[in-house]
This record gives sequence, structure tokens and C-alpha cells, in this order.
Amino acid sequence: MTIGTIIALILVIFAGIVILKTAIVVPQTAAYVVETLGKYNRTLTAGFHILVPFLERVAYKHTLKEQAIDVPEQTCITKDNISVDVDGLIYLKVVDPYKASYGISDYLFASVQLAQTTMRSEMGKMELDKTFEERDKINAEIVQNIDKASDPWGVKLTRYEIRNINPPESIKNAMEAQMKAEREKRAVIATSEGDKQAKINVAEGNKQQAILNSEGEKIKRINEAEGKAAEILKVAEATASGIAKIAEAINLQGGMNAVNLRVAEQYLTEFGKLAKTNNTMILPTDLSNVAGIIATAMSVMKESGGKAEGK
Repeated sequence: MTIGTIIALILVIFAGIVILKTAIVVPQTAAYVVETLGKYNRTLTAGFHILVPFLERVAYKHTLKEQAIDVPEQTCITKDNISVDVDGLIYLKVVDPYKASYGISDYLFASVQLAQTTMRSEMGKMELDKTFEERDKINAEIVQNIDKASDPWGVKLTRYEIRNINPPESIKNAMEAQMKAEREKRAVIATSEGDKQAKINVAEGNKQQAILNSEGEKIKRINEAEGKAAEILKVAEATASGIAKIAEAINLQGGMNAVNLRVAEQYLTEFGKLAKTNNTMILPTDLSNVAGIIATAMSVMKESGGKAEGK
């Protein structure tokens, strides 16, 4: 191999190395920060790029995807002086590669530390019971604080999620006892409410039954009264009709005599009944009146008999 061939081979290898160093392919959802002689030059987006050999270099590589960062467990003191262990997750993404490169040395570490300090601050504002109820509020406060602080870092915090809140074992036991007592209390209240409602329903049923009974009795009495009134009316109408017919018969020829005869018969019949039902003979005080009645009755009978024979 000649010297010229060796030199040519060396040049080819050198050119290959230079091309490998200067030809850059940036993947999708990524950004590369290029420096020229140690100074920021430009940011490369997805695609193929050529750098100036020996002058330009890729100083920082950033992913533009959303990243889930674990926040280690830490001990926080609540407002009622109870120690709880809290951990969580933060979700963030790079929105400005330049700021993420030069605004802070490690935005991931800084975001985790800021999340922890903010968490301690927020937990110190609440009592233990409230920390379980207001997780969303705590998450929102942490997101707001970190997002405001991370703006110079070119990082956007999308959300924060509390993963676990672990109080001491003694507090857990006390909380379980409290929850058990609360459940028993609710059960007793529910039972008493059920008994109360049952008694109300029974009373309401009795009330409705009494009302219906009284309504039925009222209708019954009205119907009976209407029946009695109709009966009285019918009797009165029949009596009036009978009286009218009697009056009509009296006005006929011999009608008055028939009336007198009928009265005498009734008088004698009733007088006879009185005599039979008593051991003592009862006589009217006015015997002449009785004789007059008998005489009248006999006269009427004779007259009636004479008329009958004449016919």
C-alpha cells in the first residue's frame, strides 16, 4: 500500500467521523440545543440537521413529552400537630428548551423539591381530617405554586396527584374507632327514623280509617234520615188521602149516619175490652151519654135497615 493510499484512507475515515459528528437527526417530540463555541446558537426541532464541524455541538437534549416524576415520601405536620407521611406524582413537560437548558441546572430535581416544600406548607394549613377530604384543593395549590415558580425554567406543570397520606398507627386506630362509632350512630338513627316513620304511618292509617268510618256513618245516618223522611211523607200522604176519601164519603147521602154508627161500634168495642180485662166493672160517669150513643147507634141501624128493606 502506497503512502497516497494510506493518506486517502485516513481522509475518508476522518470525513466519516466528521459527518457522524455533524449530521444530526432529531426525533419527534424532542429538541436539541446547539452551541457555537460554547454560546447558544439555535434549537433543533425534529428532522435532519448538519452542524458546522469543530464549531457547533449539541449541548442539551430535551424531550417534549409529558413526564411523570415521582415525589418521594416525606413527613408533614398537620395543623392539629399530627405527623403524616405523604408522597405523590408530578406531571410536567418542557415548553421552552432554551430556558430548560440555561434557566436552571436540573429542572426535574428542582420541581420535585418545590413540590415537597409546597406540600409541607399546604398540609400545615389543614387538620388531619381535612387532608383526606380536600386532596383536590391541595393538588390545585401545589400545581399553582410550582407552575408559577417553574415559568423561568421553561417547564409547564400539568398536574400533581397525592398518592398516599399515611398517619401514625395510633391515629389510624383512633380513626377506625371513630368511624365505627359513627357507623353505629348512623345505624341507630336510621332504626329510630324507621320506627318513627312506621308509627307515623300507623297513626296516619288509623286517622284515615276513622275519617272513612265517620264518613260512612254520616252517609248511613243521612240515608236513614232520608228513608224516615220519605216514610213519614208517604204515611202523611196516605193519611191525607184517607181523610180526603172519608170526607168525600161523609158528604155522600147517608155518610154522616155511617160515621156515627162506626163511632158507636168502636166505642162499644173498646168499652167491652175494658170490661173483660178488669175484675171490676167500669162504667162511664155520664151514663146518659152512653145511652145517647146507643140510641143513636140503634137509630142509625134501624134507619139503615129500613132503607135496605125499601130497596
